[in-house]
Amino acid sequence: MTEIRDIEADLSRFRVRALVAGVVVVLCFLLVASRLVYLQVVRHEDLREQAESNRTAIIPVVPNRGLILDRNGIVLATNYSAYTLEITRSKVPNLEQTIDELSKVLDITARDRRRFKKLQEESRSFGSLPLRTRLTDEEVARFAAQRYRFPGVDIKARLFRNYPHGELASHVIGYIGRINQAEKERLDDSEDQANYRGTEHIGKLGVEQSFETRLHGITGVDSVETSAGGRATRKLASKPSTPGDTVTLSIDIKLQHMVEELFGQRRGALVALDPKTGEVLAFVSKPTFDPNLFVDGIDTESWKGLNESLDKPLLNRALRGTYPPGSTYKPFMALAALQTGKRSASTVINDAGSWMFGGHQFRSHGDHGLGAVDMYISIVKSSNVYYYSLANDLGVDAMHDFMKPLGFGQITGIDIQGEVRGLLPSTTWKRDFYKKPEQKRWYAGETISLGIGQGYNNFTMLQLAQATAILANNGIKHKPQMVIATQDATTRLTTPLAADPPQDLGYKPEHVAIVRKAMVGVTQEGTGTRVFAGAGYLSGGKTGTAQAVSIGQKDKYNASKMEEHQRDHALYIAFAPAEDPKIAIAVIVENAGFGAAHAAPIARRVFDYWLMGQYPSEQDMAAVKIGQASAPQGTPRKVSDMPWPPGATAPATTPQAAKPARPASTAR
Repeated sequence: MTEIRDIEADLSRFRVRALVAGVVVVLCFLLVASRLVYLQVVRHEDLREQAESNRTAIIPVVPNRGLILDRNGIVLATNYSAYTLEITRSKVPNLEQTIDELSKVLDITARDRRRFKKLQEESRSFGSLPLRTRLTDEEVARFAAQRYRFPGVDIKARLFRNYPHGELASHVIGYIGRINQAEKERLDDSEDQANYRGTEHIGKLGVEQSFETRLHGITGVDSVETSAGGRATRKLASKPSTPGDTVTLSIDIKLQHMVEELFGQRRGALVALDPKTGEVLAFVSKPTFDPNLFVDGIDTESWKGLNESLDKPLLNRALRGTYPPGSTYKPFMALAALQTGKRSASTVINDAGSWMFGGHQFRSHGDHGLGAVDMYISIVKSSNVYYYSLANDLGVDAMHDFMKPLGFGQITGIDIQGEVRGLLPSTTWKRDFYKKPEQKRWYAGETISLGIGQGYNNFTMLQLAQATAILANNGIKHKPQMVIATQDATTRLTTPLAADPPQDLGYKPEHVAIVRKAMVGVTQEGTGTRVFAGAGYLSGGKTGTAQAVSIGQKDKYNASKMEEHQRDHALYIAFAPAEDPKIAIAVIVENAGFGAAHAAPIARRVFDYWLMGQYPSEQDMAAVKIGQASAPQGTPRKVSDMPWPPGATAPATTPQAAKPARPASTAR
């Protein structure tokens, strides 16, 4: 009996265990089934997408960057395709050794190594960086045969920016360069993040920077099937990229080239505007630089040469260089006197050669004076005494309030970035600028030198050109405009860029006429007479000589005893033709001396080009470059006969990639 009970107990335990095991098995099957239902039903779409993403890849298609043209359709910035040798640093165990081995297969120069090193320092990206660019087909084939030896090194086909005219108008056009960390962070926080996937370059300066959104285009995408190793095997779908817009500038590149040549090795700037529209006809800063250096990533040696040069070739002097205007300020001072009623045109001031104020002697024309001077003579003969006394009559704040609407010491709003304000002084400015109580006070003696464009006055050539254009346009102010049209790369539709509405500063016509007549007198019987002798038009102008460093009241200026960079600047402002101005100019030649000898001759050639269709003779060009010219020498050439690009043997047909939004002046 005992054995039977034991057997029954064992069977009972077995049945319990079997039941438990069965329940566990059923539960496991239920769990598996529920998991299958979850995966197959609930997460079906999600898992299908993941599987698809493992099989496919989305590759951004970088758009072609838009072209940049001058007003006549000449190409200033374009693109070309080329092969590059690129290294992904994370996949290369020994970078230096790899580069050394690559140099046995391809020509790797010291400059290539320096540029690559600089790119490494600037880039935090895990992507590839170019070691060599512009590989030939033979070099590509040579590397392809050795490709297995270099993991992490590959050949890529890329689009490169090209500036076909090198240094010409480089400050206007600007350049593109690789996106740095700060720019990447800014893009990541912007709505343009997706549009810059795959893009490694961005506009850094000039029009390239200011019109980046129009020039860049819209990034496309390719959906490709990939192998287990991640290599693309076939294209599944494609959304093509949209090329960037073509941008048309207002500048005439032939005129720009001529002016840059006329400066020679001298430093300076010139801005030429159409006073009736505000269009920029020439925008020169000398010396210049080659923007092509920056496209692939500039090497350390080249960057050091540009950045540390005493001539500061990277400085856009027309936009960011500030200078005292010197005697070119006098016509605006005269207009201020007339408009405020402080002085009439017939008021006579005795110019005895100097003017005393507060025990200080303010000189005029060395040791001799001009005698009795009215407003006309004060401009034609450039009397300092007349404007010393006028500045004292007006006071610093009245001068500030009158000059501000003319654009002095203000941002003009030109459509390229980087403009500086300069300095138009006032008592408020000095009180806010200085920290010490004794420095905050405005002294009456500080006002005097402001009248002749010295003292605290510091303006850009763009501001001076705009003020001249306002005077030439009878007090009507236009915002300077560099880009006049864009063209859609797909539809080829050209869209003019509307200019801002002009502003009437409210000057009395008779007051403007008095000042303009005196400026015409400068070219007929004043300091600009010799330069404009024989011109086929009548122009108005004003020469100026501005101090680069202060000279003591008891000291005399002697250029031969001064360092070159301490010598006076030569300036000239002008408009032409006098009766109906179509062009206004401001020009400075740094440390060159008298405006009539160095700056005015450049302005004369610009007028001859724009109004007469004349290009200086080679003899004349050589004389202007070294500051030894007045009126043109030799027989001028026709602008239409000048070859393009420079150095060509015959005139080239103007490219018709885009028409200017508005026609150039017909009175060239």
